[in-house]
Amino acid sequence: MNPPRTDARRHHDPEVRGFASDNYAGAHPEVLAALALANGGHQVAYGEDAYTENLQQVIRSHFGPTAEAFPVFNGTGANVVALQAVTDRWGAVICAESAHINVDEGGAPERVGGIKLLTVPTPDGKLTPELIDRQAYGWDDEHRAMPQVVSLAQATELGTVYTPDEIRAICEHAHAHGMKVHVDGSRLANAAATLDVPLRTFTNAVGVDLLSLGGTKNGALFGEAVVVLDPDGIKHMKHLRKLSMQLASKMRFVSVQLEALLARDLWLRNARHANEMAQRLAEGVRAVHGVEILYPVQANAVFARLPHDVSERLQKRFRFYFWDEAAGDVRWMCAFDTTEDDVDRFVAALKEEMAR
Repeated sequence: MNPPRTDARRHHDPEVRGFASDNYAGAHPEVLAALALANGGHQVAYGEDAYTENLQQVIRSHFGPTAEAFPVFNGTGANVVALQAVTDRWGAVICAESAHINVDEGGAPERVGGIKLLTVPTPDGKLTPELIDRQAYGWDDEHRAMPQVVSLAQATELGTVYTPDEIRAICEHAHAHGMKVHVDGSRLANAAATLDVPLRTFTNAVGVDLLSLGGTKNGALFGEAVVVLDPDGIKHMKHLRKLSMQLASKMRFVSVQLEALLARDLWLRNARHANEMAQRLAEGVRAVHGVEILYPVQANAVFARLPHDVSERLQKRFRFYFWDEAAGDVRWMCAFDTTEDDVDRFVAALKEEMAR
């Protein structure tokens, strides 16, 4: 049989790389192979397929015997569904001022989820029990949204990583006040690679109630999951997922990607490589006079401050974003497919532009 004809054409140069986002990277070849494996024939829709069923076993191997995964389309959807599951209509979520749910989700937690966010400024993107206490009050005050959840990101939006003991302290503090703890884990794999510990060590083992598990930034084509770690008191997840327009009819194609990442060590290999490239980038940047690295480089992000005109010229050669344009702060991200040559060429270009 002759192969089917196709009019598809490549519209980009696959050799072009940037440092704007790990979302710019394509899908890992092993993930694409898994998608092809899951294709063909019929499987029951809306999550009753063999791939989603097997994903549950994979998730429990990482997060304990009570964990349950609810695959969704994207990270914002995962966060909104997860936070809805642990808040009442009058409930609020305490988070860092720099948290993704506050600054990068278009107001979706508040506008779609109906959740009030109570933000706290942090020096490095990380919450502490003391910082949480700035918003953890007024549970009996009908004039104030009730704090019911603490949401932290691992790794944070500023590229920093919580230790297991830091998360344990937050969980104990939050639970003592009757609050749940949610982890935005879009880069959970990068945090685990930095800490060199299993995923369970800083999630279910230290008291986290539920998390948003990232796939896209770690090599998936699309798809994340809400992972419920403690089923007590967290109900109606299936209904919330559908209500929030995050129920995939052909869910096997989300589940098989997460299975491909998590069933063996692909998730860790990808994260370690991205982190190593960020370290290489940071080392190169530190040697450039006039460029300041702003935060500890603990995952796959490098935040730096440099002259505005230099950044603008450099952006014409490599894509990246301003983080705080007025201050001259930028963010450079590495991905699973970033190469040493990519990093070295970027550092060389930075040196050239700084010398102009």
